[in-house]
Amino acid sequence: MGETASETATKTRAPFAAGGVGIVVLVQAAVLTVLSGGYGFHRDEFYYVAAGNRLAWGYVDQPPLTPALARLATSLFGDTAPGLRVVATLAGVATVVVLASLAREFGAGYAGQVITAVVTALSGYVLVVSHMLSTTTIDMLVWSVLGLFTVKLLKTGDHRWWLAIGAATGVGLLNKWLVPLLLLALGVSVFITGPRKVFRTWWLAAGAAIALAAVAPVLVWEARNGWPMVAFAGGISENDGAENRLMFVPLQIAYLSPALVPVWIAGIVRLWKTPRLRSLALAYPVLCVVLLALGGKAYYSLPLLMLLTAAGVQPALEWFARRRARRWWLAAAALGAAVSLAIGLPIVPAQALGPVLALNKEQGEQIGWPGFVTTVADAWRQIPEKANAVVFTSNYGEAGAIEHYGPAHDLPAPYSGHMSYADWGPPPDRIDGAVVLVGSFDRPARAFTGCREVAVQDTGIDNDEQGTPVALCTGTTAAWSALWPSLRHFG
Repeated sequence: MGETASETATKTRAPFAAGGVGIVVLVQAAVLTVLSGGYGFHRDEFYYVAAGNRLAWGYVDQPPLTPALARLATSLFGDTAPGLRVVATLAGVATVVVLASLAREFGAGYAGQVITAVVTALSGYVLVVSHMLSTTTIDMLVWSVLGLFTVKLLKTGDHRWWLAIGAATGVGLLNKWLVPLLLLALGVSVFITGPRKVFRTWWLAAGAAIALAAVAPVLVWEARNGWPMVAFAGGISENDGAENRLMFVPLQIAYLSPALVPVWIAGIVRLWKTPRLRSLALAYPVLCVVLLALGGKAYYSLPLLMLLTAAGVQPALEWFARRRARRWWLAAAALGAAVSLAIGLPIVPAQALGPVLALNKEQGEQIGWPGFVTTVADAWRQIPEKANAVVFTSNYGEAGAIEHYGPAHDLPAPYSGHMSYADWGPPPDRIDGAVVLVGSFDRPARAFTGCREVAVQDTGIDNDEQGTPVALCTGTTAAWSALWPSLRHFG
């Protein structure tokens, strides 16, 4: 059987567009660096820094890689938002290079590779997760690399690529336990469409052994601690599953950019017409079905959608070159890029963020933390005898912010029952004095006595800390060690 035109195109690779892609990533890195201070730390970033300061092989809600990177970044570049976010910037730059390399594998020429780099760097999803450090930041890069290695395997038939796939999988499992969903989608799709012979090799077992060896310490930690990450993931599905399913399709389109819809559709068509790569076109809908069944978040599948976009750039360019619709698409793309910049980067004044928060609430979670800690410090100063007093918060963002900004206000290290903070407490039982109670609690009377509200936080924006109460309590109803199990929570 003769090759299709699409298959011939993907086999004939143009040189890598190093010059053009290099300019794109230099501009990308410069913009991300200049704006990295932005509104300030995100609540999750405080938590990663706190976890990095307490390095372990696992935490109740994540493996150790992102906290370890947070510690490395703040140690090398300073305990500031720009210092921490060097890692996010580098991950974003690397993702753009990988996607341009994927476009090359799919037959894109110089212009196609450069345009792939541009649309990747300007997509809303990439901007959001490249601006701030999160497990999603690293996952985006890992999934993109896995996509590239999978394409190499399928195109060349060289089974040694299983070793690279195994290594990338191991890194992914050290960061977040979503990689198996990608591997499941790819495996099912290859089994259905072929080439199935990629499974008939001992190199597959060797790659799996590499991945298992990388994640083995985490699995041991999980087993010893009752598999908390599995329970945590089940809680997300139970609590947010219905909303995630309802918004899955709209957010898929909005997060990447509506202007890119015709491009990734062109990518699906291109890959489906290429027998060796047909499984990649099927993998995306398979992954979406799995995520919908599990109640996963819409952005989980976006790295695979970015791969389809890289596949679709060259055929989209060819299509637009033959039609006048190109001008309309360029206008739509420019508008989409402007919207992506506004929702992904701190360029809109904080007081005008209302419309932006509808698409990216994470912008709001970076605002107001220094003032929040000042409010807590004002409450702390009202305690006459501070030697046996405690600051106790309702969530890890509050605790992390107090850890970071508190020393300047002479605040002690905070405690919290939220997520892994529960594993880092409780206060010693000998500390039995007043409590600064930060945040809302279901039934604080069961644990704390004599509580009176002394302040309400006003962040000036609709975020999770707007209206947070701060109370002063005279003490606790029992020793901290006895109360601690009831104070632990994951929501």
